Amino acid sequence: MSKTPVSLLKFVQPQTSALRFWHQGEITSLGNVPPDRTLLDLLREDLHLTATKEGCAAGDCGACTVVVAEAMDGRLQFRAVNSCIKPAHAIDGMALWTAADLTRSDGTLHPVQQAMVECHGSQCGFCTPGFVMSLFALYQRTLAQGQSVDTHSAHQALSGNLCRCTDYRPIVQAACSMRVDAAQAIQVQPIIAALQTLTASNANHPPNTDYQQPSTLPALLLLRAMQPQAQLIAGATDAGLWLTQGLRRMPQIIDLTRVKALRQVEPYPHHIAIGAAVNLQDAFEALAFERPVIAPFGERFAGWPVRQSGTLGGNVANGSPIGDSMPLLIALGAHVVLMAWRKGRAVHRHVPLDQFYTGYRASLLAPDEVLCWIVVPRPEPGEWLGVYKVSKRMEDDISAVCLAVQLHIDGGRIISSRIGAGGVAATPARAVKTEAALIGQPWNEATLAAAQKNIQHEFSPLSDLRASADYRRQILAQLLHRAWLESTGHSHVRLENLA
Repeated sequence: MSKTPVSLLKFVQPQTSALRFWHQGEITSLGNVPPDRTLLDLLREDLHLTATKEGCAAGDCGACTVVVAEAMDGRLQFRAVNSCIKPAHAIDGMALWTAADLTRSDGTLHPVQQAMVECHGSQCGFCTPGFVMSLFALYQRTLAQGQSVDTHSAHQALSGNLCRCTDYRPIVQAACSMRVDAAQAIQVQPIIAALQTLTASNANHPPNTDYQQPSTLPALLLLRAMQPQAQLIAGATDAGLWLTQGLRRMPQIIDLTRVKALRQVEPYPHHIAIGAAVNLQDAFEALAFERPVIAPFGERFAGWPVRQSGTLGGNVANGSPIGDSMPLLIALGAHVVLMAWRKGRAVHRHVPLDQFYTGYRASLLAPDEVLCWIVVPRPEPGEWLGVYKVSKRMEDDISAVCLAVQLHIDGGRIISSRIGAGGVAATPARAVKTEAALIGQPWNEATLAAAQKNIQHEFSPLSDLRASADYRRQILAQLLHRAWLESTGHSHVRLENLA
């Protein structure tokens, strides 16, 4: 690699040696925190803040939920996150709340806690801190901003929390019955000022090369070129599982979530570009803006805390064969933009997503490259889109099969087609043979039958705990049937009616 330009060195500011964040009215500063230490372990074992519970250690049950807030454009952006799979260093420069931080010093309960008491939303109590924190984030996003809470927003906020005792009815009732308490209002400006001072003072601390959070794209690319062996993470909603379930160690981490250029959705005349650090919730909202059918699919992707932490770029780069976003993006004709720092400058290349994967969790991404953007074409006249996920649970579950179907129909005849599938091969895949059986054909039952036959033989799915190979092949055909029914005027078809 060529000599690093002096002008770029100032941008390569690794995270300070201490982990520092706002908590309970003051800045907490901790030294010698390993880069792969989870936030949950830091809270429970290092700080002895045991109100936050450990359940599954996989980001599924929500018992470990905490709330973090980041200063954004003069406001605090509150997010409920799973502390069990979040690296502790990821909250550097942020504010933190746990379930023990809500009650006032005189013992007065927070409106969230009071509503849970009044609605009898807790029995054994183990899951309650997580539910309370999810509702606290909802309270800050809605009631604290003068907005109301309806049943849908309550279900969304609680989609990452599991309860085995009370069922969800009293907890949803609690969410919808929360009342604003002005005395409990968070004083936002002092917290923002403290976080801004914290950020400004980072440059005066010695660097830590173990966990780095570059703030600019040139700095990220330069770091990646210098440290191709480091683990690159965004939301770490999957990488966190490598720590807690796979017991892997990550001695060096590069966190790209502070790169401002990658936190934006950029609209263009013919496409939108979604930065690799845009969280899943914002990414799906951007995709659904012109394609509303994507909105309910996005809600099924995962629970709210995962959608608030995980990123679309991370899901795509991870390359899991059951990653739900890739079949949709393949059907939409998406490209990925890969960037690297080579010979003293930034270089890039565009790769169609359906050509990006080379094998199980393997891709064309070079060791010194970063997946920076997902480029998605905007809809054209005559487009019809159907996207389906089949799983054992409605929310917060891994797909058995995912299928996305994009059609352009003119005069009852299919003039173009793109089909993306997940859970049926070693990689997310495009059903090119099935597309060929559709293009140029009238969209009728005979064409549907030919397409169903093709898609059942196009892939060789495996049998596992989620589904058998035969079941997956049958579901592919049934989902095509569903797409035919919906695209020809039968709306809101329920999958069980197609068995």
